[in-house]
Amino acid sequence: MFAPLQNDTFLRACLGQSTDYTPLWLMRQAGRYLPEYRATRAKAGSFMGLATNVDFATEVTLQPLERYPLDAAILFSDILTVPDAMGLGLSFALGEGPKFAKNVRDEAAVAELAVPDMAKLRYVFDAVTSIRKALDGRVPLIGFSGSPWTLACYMVEGAGSDDYRHVKTLMYARPDLMHQILALNADAVALYLNTQIEAGAQAVMIFDSWGGVLADGAFQTFSLAYTRRVLAQLKKTHDGQTIPRIVFTKGGGLWLDDMKDLDCHVLGLDWTTHLGAARAKVAPYGKALQGNLDPNVLFSPPDTIATQARQVLDSFGTPSEGSTHIFNLGHGISQHTPPESVSALVEAVHVHSRKLREPQ
Repeated sequence: MFAPLQNDTFLRACLGQSTDYTPLWLMRQAGRYLPEYRATRAKAGSFMGLATNVDFATEVTLQPLERYPLDAAILFSDILTVPDAMGLGLSFALGEGPKFAKNVRDEAAVAELAVPDMAKLRYVFDAVTSIRKALDGRVPLIGFSGSPWTLACYMVEGAGSDDYRHVKTLMYARPDLMHQILALNADAVALYLNTQIEAGAQAVMIFDSWGGVLADGAFQTFSLAYTRRVLAQLKKTHDGQTIPRIVFTKGGGLWLDDMKDLDCHVLGLDWTTHLGAARAKVAPYGKALQGNLDPNVLFSPPDTIATQARQVLDSFGTPSEGSTHIFNLGHGISQHTPPESVSALVEAVHVHSRKLREPQ
């Protein structure tokens, strides 16, 4: 059904296998920093019009790969499709973040929640299959979801937040309700990711974008425990191929000791964590690391971008069997990023990571 894979560098690095260079992809690589993306979004009329149209979603997923020799594609979608399918009514105003028509802050609202019928998310799975076919084996395709905690934050707040007041109030005042939401979210996310795998995703990533806002102790109880619940239900293989599992917690470098034994292949890190120190902690557990350039470096001149990219690669050191690195940003690429900055980054990573592997 799908063409043979021509570049498996990303998948090999995820699985701790040796590669000729360090593979690179960028969170939000298909997005607003590209003029061709903005043109396609204008045709679609809205973000959800873009995300729910298989042809448009396929087009924008492939756009960065036409510009740059990236080593993976990531499904164009949003982390909030699952609560939208639960009936909360997701919308995006141009230039603003996501908003839900309904929020979940009391027993009645929690009682109405259920794991959604995956038929409501058919547009996502159809896009996965369409993108995989359009890639024609060029690079692997990553599927993804928000973590149970991150989804709960948006569901309770009703939108993004600066102070997380509503979700933390519910968590502290009614932990029983929060655990109900999180358990349901975990089961929904697992089903959602498994269906993406069946549709053609060759790796899956859990974005715990808001895990880092939690206190120590609360992170382990309300975020990490439910990420574990998702991972326990995920398909390990599909069509005879291992499906790598990536977990990224923004602000999660503090808790590597708690995450090093997660049932996943890769831990993503933001720019606040030193890769070498992280490697020392997680390498004995067979974990690859992903990250972790500060996205704002991409507003610098090309020489500075190259220097900073080399520093990230050097901080990890030369990869070895069972201890590997996937280069990425420490969070999503800014919409204001000059496209030519990405060219400078990709070249620097591919060139310097090859030099790191040369015999000394």
